[in-house]
Amino acid sequence: MNSSLKSLKNWFGYTRRERRATFILLAIILIFTGARYIIPQQSIVTEEIPEVFNQTDIAVPDMEIPRGTLLTGNQRVRVSRQPGKTIVDINKCDSADLERLPGIGPVLSARIIKYRNLLGGFAVKEQLKEVYGLPEETFILIAPMVSADSADVRRIIINKADFKELIRLPYLERYEVNGILKYRELQGTVSNIKELVDNKIIPGDKAGKINFYFDFSK
Repeated sequence: MNSSLKSLKNWFGYTRRERRATFILLAIILIFTGARYIIPQQSIVTEEIPEVFNQTDIAVPDMEIPRGTLLTGNQRVRVSRQPGKTIVDINKCDSADLERLPGIGPVLSARIIKYRNLLGGFAVKEQLKEVYGLPEETFILIAPMVSADSADVRRIIINKADFKELIRLPYLERYEVNGILKYRELQGTVSNIKELVDNKIIPGDKAGKINFYFDFSK
């Protein structure tokens, strides 16, 4: 029997210290393996997860926010269940209202208001694309969130306006203003935008936009 143990010991070649270390290692492995079955694992209850969007600053119509959109600061988005609802009237809002829109910061909001004042108001929201530095992607993102009413536009009484008043409209070139004044001098009054297009004073591709800003009262 002793010869068998001696042979086994010689076969493995372990010293007393090595055997002790091996037993300790095996004991540690057994303890950790048994602990997985003895100690119950903690489960997460979905009701305990805090609701992140319980307070909102922006109501957004039913839409999918594009992947990669960044909302800065404390800005949060609530998906509204009222199709067609808008949150910003771009003819009546201030810079703070505009800055709540995704992608619109202080610089762009200031440019939008400056351009609005220059135009005399936005007739359609698509005119936002004319604002310097406003990317097409940003317009697509905010388009469902804004509105514009052509009734809010400040109109120019074309049959009474002078050169200074007409040239302020960004859509008119100097030669077009001179053409309007000359035509009015010869004909007395202008009846409608078609009259200016037919006489090649206003290009047809600009007539639609310009017509929002003209009042043909006599």
